[in-house]
Amino acid sequence: MNAESIETAAGAADLLKLEQRLIDAGAPFAVVTVIRALPPTSTQVGAQALVEADGTLHGWVGGGCSQTVVIEAARQSIRSGQPRRVRISNDPATPDAQVEAHAMPCASNGTLEFFIQPTVPAPLVAVFGATPAAHEVCVLARRVGFRANLATDAAALDRSGASFALIATQGEGDEDALDAALRSPVEAVLLIASRRKAERLRAAMRLRGTDEARLAALHAPAGPAIHAHTPQEIALGAVAGLVALRHEREEAVALAQVGAPRVTVATEAVPPLPPCEAIGTPVAEARHYVNPVCGMSVEIATAKHRVEYAGHTVYFCCDCCKAEFERAPERYLSAAPACVPRPDDNRPAEER
Repeated sequence: MNAESIETAAGAADLLKLEQRLIDAGAPFAVVTVIRALPPTSTQVGAQALVEADGTLHGWVGGGCSQTVVIEAARQSIRSGQPRRVRISNDPATPDAQVEAHAMPCASNGTLEFFIQPTVPAPLVAVFGATPAAHEVCVLARRVGFRANLATDAAALDRSGASFALIATQGEGDEDALDAALRSPVEAVLLIASRRKAERLRAAMRLRGTDEARLAALHAPAGPAIHAHTPQEIALGAVAGLVALRHEREEAVALAQVGAPRVTVATEAVPPLPPCEAIGTPVAEARHYVNPVCGMSVEIATAKHRVEYAGHTVYFCCDCCKAEFERAPERYLSAAPACVPRPDDNRPAEER
């Protein structure tokens, strides 16, 4: 490998590391690849650069003559969530609807063509609450392509860069959580509550000084009426509201760009779901365990949260469920499905 190849490989490795850091931080960016280069040019086919949302360029895909065009095209690609091809040349060419054409500003001419691939992180949802419904919202939101985290306070919400806040406190600090969400820069706040309770909380926010313009960002109830009763059903309705808001935002972005196609935000592939365990499967033989607090299926082999209670191991999806169980273990075990053994059940596993 010659010196030029070593330098190119090192640059590519640096870009890959930067990509991973931006992905981990949930920051949008675009990768620009040279797919055609006719001399005189200062780059070559296969050269790559990375452009951040603020226009910062890392790497080399051509001199100053092309950089301005490339950076602006990359920023537009990030905003739309759509890839694009860009051609910079003064040579006559057959018009192509798939290629965005620009004049080459350099006196030396030359032709460059780029492929720009944006990476737009899924919207982040900050979920307030330690209720079973709050945990279910996190799980379901991730399943449909959101990033979702539990919010502990207003400061954490400000730092997170969340697009949406969802209040699932259900009677435990409703006003404080709603106030924190409305004072944050999130685009929309969804509240799990009845219409009557939602109106009472709106009135409370007005007394706290929230203006009508900001209250317009409050969506309560959080989603469509599905006559939900269980935490899972309540979370399902709320996440349906999130999905609707996400697509409304995508449509607005597409309409704001003349001729732009419908925006599709890149999300992680949804991993396959594990098979449902049959009711009555002994825990010792099952690969999954039903969390008695929120009803989620927990993989036994990788469970990080567990409690030894009355001679049995009880598994949880998160520390909040574990803490809730420890406050009233009998309450949750008495309502658990059959595949969660009761501590006082001394029958053989095959008879349970």
